[in-house]
Amino acid sequence: MIRHLVLFKLNEGVERDDPRVVAGVEAFQALGGQIEELRFWECGWNVSDRPIAYDFAINSAVEDTDALKRYLEHPAHQAGVAQWREFATWVIADYEF
Repeated sequence: MIRHLVLFKLNEGVERDDPRVVAGVEAFQALGGQIEELRFWECGWNVSDRPIAYDFAINSAVEDTDALKRYLEHPAHQAGVAQWREFATWVIADYEF
């Protein structure tokens, strides 16, 4: 199995209630039920107020690197990524477990 973690940082001046952010969150929340390759899916807002904390996280799992590739190329995933590019940056980690 491969864990796929993504941490998002909203751009300067962008708030959680921005309509673009709300739509982006809704798009990512829906992915768990749309992409067959996902074996585990959760996402949510950070609750820490530490300055080094990121704002939003995705924690997911897929069977193998081929499944990860299919997930990343899935149109629903690509649509969500396109939304988030407008208002955030992110870092990822993919590792076997």
